[in-house]
Amino acid sequence: MALTSSSTTYGGLFIISLLVIVSSLVGTSSAQLNATFYSGTCPNVSAIVRSTIQQALQSDPRIGASLIRLHFHDCFVNGCDGSLLLDDSGSIQSEKNAVPNVNSTRGFNVVDDIKTALENACPGIVSCSDILAIASEASVSLAGGPTWSVLLGRRDGLTANLSGANSGLPSPFEGLTNITAKFTAVGLNTTDVVVLSGAHTFGRGACATFSNRLFNFNGTGSPDPTLNSTLLSSLQQLCPQNGSGLVVTNLDLSTPDAFDNNYFTNLQSNNGLLQSDQELLSDTGSPTIPIVTSFASNQTQFFEAFAQSMIKMGNISPLTGSSGEIRLDCKVVNGQSTTEAIQLRSGSAEREVGLAEM
Repeated sequence: MALTSSSTTYGGLFIISLLVIVSSLVGTSSAQLNATFYSGTCPNVSAIVRSTIQQALQSDPRIGASLIRLHFHDCFVNGCDGSLLLDDSGSIQSEKNAVPNVNSTRGFNVVDDIKTALENACPGIVSCSDILAIASEASVSLAGGPTWSVLLGRRDGLTANLSGANSGLPSPFEGLTNITAKFTAVGLNTTDVVVLSGAHTFGRGACATFSNRLFNFNGTGSPDPTLNSTLLSSLQQLCPQNGSGLVVTNLDLSTPDAFDNNYFTNLQSNNGLLQSDQELLSDTGSPTIPIVTSFASNQTQFFEAFAQSMIKMGNISPLTGSSGEIRLDCKVVNGQSTTEAIQLRSGSAEREVGLAEM
């Protein structure tokens, strides 16, 4: 709105002041998360999360990538509310059973370890959804990536959304247009698509996530032409036709356990493992191409953008104030015993195949 008449100066100033007040209130309601949320109630929360992940990394070098993926898959469904962590129960259909998650998402045992440590240090204070956000930053920084101030204050949801997980999570088999639409649906843009895809600079992918590219791509009877021929040969041996989809390989050929910008240089050599990765560069005319090129030549720029996109993603529809609850056990809502929940895991065993393994 433009105020151009000098005769309306007073009224204009009043309207502007009112807009400032309203804008301030809206900003407060949509940005209640802050970096010092636990400074008085659980000041060591970040150190506890980091220490637990460091211990887990000693036996599982891919756990950091798995933890950040939990945060991603949580926020894209119902917002960042910890709904992905809930097991099946009489009233809940777990998101863990969704096609993009079943036998694929992993690291729940480490989340449980973190929660146990936090309950011992500051019982009933830190939400499971905040644990995922803190664990993501710790996992990236421990792998040599950027650090950022994690905004906190999320509360945990009381239910899950199985159908939302089936329909809303991006798939490695989808084209760039569909993936971008799913990002847009949760308030993220094309730049965020490229930036957050860069998390595939560490972790692993299962044969089931890329075997569609190896022998009969899109029903052509031939491999994906955008797949580097050397990589194609090695992947065909690793994942033969009618072979097990459970076998995993590195998402990043050069530095599989380090968080760096090699993901983008890999794309320039047609060494993107997943179809959804390589399409960022091979989809002719796509606005993602100059972003990939820029990140491939400037790691600092990628790191800065990654921190911004992670903060942005972490602010997708969080529950705050009196909404939701602080779960005492991340697998179940408060008041429901773990014996009532139908357990999807057995001990620390994690299943190894799915639609975007990390």
